[in-house]
Amino acid sequence: MNANLFAHLEASIADANRTAITEIDGNTYSFGDLIALAGQLANVLVARGVKPGDRVAVQVEKSVMAIALYLATVRAGAVFLPLNTAYTYAEVGYFINDAQPALIVCEPSRQACMQQFVDAVGAAIETLDSQGQGSLAQAAAGANTAFSTVERGDNDLAAILYTSGTTGRSKGAMLSHRNLTSNLYSLIEAWQFTAADVLIHALPIYHTHGLFVATNVALFSGARIIFLPKFDADQILNVMPTATVLMGVPTFYVRLLQSQGLEKASADMRLFISGSAPLLAETHEEWKRRTGHAILERYGMTETNMNTSNPYVGDRIAGTVGKALPSVIVQVTDPTTGDTLGRNEIGMIEVKGPNVFQGYWNMPEKTAEEFRNGGFFVTGDLGKIDDAGYLHIVGRQKDLVITGGFNVYPKEIEEEIDALPGVVESAVIGVPHPDFGEGVTAIVIRAPGSEIDESSILHAISERIAKFKLPKRVVFVSELPRNAMGKVQKNILRERCKDLYL
Repeated sequence: MNANLFAHLEASIADANRTAITEIDGNTYSFGDLIALAGQLANVLVARGVKPGDRVAVQVEKSVMAIALYLATVRAGAVFLPLNTAYTYAEVGYFINDAQPALIVCEPSRQACMQQFVDAVGAAIETLDSQGQGSLAQAAAGANTAFSTVERGDNDLAAILYTSGTTGRSKGAMLSHRNLTSNLYSLIEAWQFTAADVLIHALPIYHTHGLFVATNVALFSGARIIFLPKFDADQILNVMPTATVLMGVPTFYVRLLQSQGLEKASADMRLFISGSAPLLAETHEEWKRRTGHAILERYGMTETNMNTSNPYVGDRIAGTVGKALPSVIVQVTDPTTGDTLGRNEIGMIEVKGPNVFQGYWNMPEKTAEEFRNGGFFVTGDLGKIDDAGYLHIVGRQKDLVITGGFNVYPKEIEEEIDALPGVVESAVIGVPHPDFGEGVTAIVIRAPGSEIDESSILHAISERIAKFKLPKRVVFVSELPRNAMGKVQKNILRERCKDLYL
């Protein structure tokens, strides 16, 4: 069979007339409508010069047309490159220069500024807005719905998602058709998705959670998606009585717990899933007390899609991310020797399976560094496996901050702050936050005589980095704790600031 993810989707559709997506205004799209849209858009891509293996960079607001563009890109054998809508032009410039896309799709309001990137890499450009309108939609309206899905192999790329470490520039994680299809089938099985399900989709669609987990799992199981533009507690409560599943980040659940009518609205729901950031145990317990449902936590990352999940049937234990998914192997090793550790011993989490990515775009040396000889990917997360086989995430070797489900990499923010007049040095950490899981926090040393303050720092860097990366607090200190090698001891900073938001 053609390994193309789209070919798998077509084969999974039992009834093209079934509703696939319902928008909040009541507008609906059948599976047949999505297939036709994907055909029209694929024809437009080819007409714009996109060839199999070419990258299609997309920075647009959430819409059904954006979902169809994702499907069309993989159908045409190209590589989908979604970019966070909050990224600044400076950030987007790096991604465009690195990935060298053949086509850039952006909001109409951004087209003029994007032109510099188009000229630099020789790409074509199209526009698409939050209502699914723009030059791309206009071109698709007159295109043929028929399109022969391009043959792809298991290891051919379907997408590149940019991630990063705590040092250096962002890295493009290369995900193949097999990476995506193997994982979505595992999740459908693990979470018992069927065509009878109705998923509330309030996540963004430019990262793994909203696109490759929520969207893929629903479409491939024949479920219906209630497509919300963004998280809105009132909207979610309004549609919950007609739905069966909600996927969200911990912030969703924290805010829904503050809403009236949660108990009644959730009465007929089947499953609540949380990921992208740690869920506080108290949130887990309060949700169970209020709704009778234990939230199901799972563990994944950009490079691997989903690795583990708490069980659909069985104990969902707060503070754990469950057991390895079918076909995935998870082990905990000594970070120094690589030796496999026993139960309840803390070490490096490593993952192996068909879900694990193909490597980092144009970074063969970095790719080699992240894999053991046995093919295990070194995640950079520290954890342990308990006697019941459940994985516990106990920390991150890399100082990644996850706030509201988004990844924030301290080095990027530190470089912006350190460049400001009046700043000697900074250290950015994640601190427990009741709403966002972790709050981005900057620890700053002022230069002698400097009067720089929190508001001036935040104002100065706000045009350089996305809003979700902005520190929620700036704390001034006279010195940073360091070890014998001179490295800043961020664990000490986190301990000192652990009650900052509580």
